[in-house]
Amino acid sequence: MEVLTKDEVLYHRGSLLASDGVMVASWDLEQQESFSGDYFSLAGYRGIRNADAAPFSVDYRNEPVVHIINGMGVTLGDSIIGLTALEALREFNPNLRTIIYRPARAPHYVDQLYHLAAGVVADLRWLPWKAEHIPEQELCIDAGNQLFWPAFTTLPMIDFFLQALGVEPAAIPATAKANRWLQKLCLPPLPERWQDKPYVLFCPTASTPLRSIPISAHVPLVDALWEKFGCPVLGVGAVDHPHYVNIQPHSTATADFLAWVKHARYVVTSDTAAVHIAAGYDVPTTAFFTSIAPELRVRDYPFCQPVYFAIPELNNVQASARKHDLEQVELAFTTLMLNELPWA
Repeated sequence: MEVLTKDEVLYHRGSLLASDGVMVASWDLEQQESFSGDYFSLAGYRGIRNADAAPFSVDYRNEPVVHIINGMGVTLGDSIIGLTALEALREFNPNLRTIIYRPARAPHYVDQLYHLAAGVVADLRWLPWKAEHIPEQELCIDAGNQLFWPAFTTLPMIDFFLQALGVEPAAIPATAKANRWLQKLCLPPLPERWQDKPYVLFCPTASTPLRSIPISAHVPLVDALWEKFGCPVLGVGAVDHPHYVNIQPHSTATADFLAWVKHARYVVTSDTAAVHIAAGYDVPTTAFFTSIAPELRVRDYPFCQPVYFAIPELNNVQASARKHDLEQVELAFTTLMLNELPWA
């Protein structure tokens, strides 16, 4: 095995193997001020499979357990879809046991999702982890650092994760691709004031400014929601509008946010986790896309109406805070005809 350079360590399409046989996530090393030692590609070690290094196929009907190394990303949206792919494996084998080995330094609010899913979709372990502690005869798949896999930007995300697990996406029905495993989770109740009271939810902020709804469009969109539904518009963050309520103090944990989406009458959002959560609970949604084509994210969501601003120079850009890019996005939103806004 060849020792990876420091740049290769950070951008490696998969997980890492330290010289002492411990499996490591590039993300965890990136969060450190510095790191040292020799690291190798995990792909192929002790039979560990990596679909970017060598595509493979698995007949899950004959597998009692699958170990997923470094799954399923460090953002909330990616994690929801990655867990949907894992849950979909039970289409072949309802008794399949799945074990995820998570990066140790993932954002806390993301790992909260995995704790909610523990025992529902998968069991959890955390990296670093000795590779030899996984029985060599058991199926083990490396799904790490997927952001740098070429297929991640060209396939619908659910199809990407299924292929990474050795499954032909067409073998999974569309109904199993809409994140409905979320309905199995135990969530906290809403504050008493909002129980059994209709509201719509406005979620404009994505993990990157490029895919967020510009601040200049917040009030007009809240206005449009009020005019359409005639009930309070709730959201996490401040918007200066008489019919808007900031619920941030009541949405401090991931489980809280899931509950707010679950009980909403309607959701308006950007290309962010809220659109995937709403799909899981069959909540009608309008979602805005600025750099990623909607079919790569919401193809299998029957209650989602996407709005796509096709900006050629931003096509397939995953993240950006550059002034020029954000000006392009803001210009696109200024052309939006609110009276023609498509509703799901």
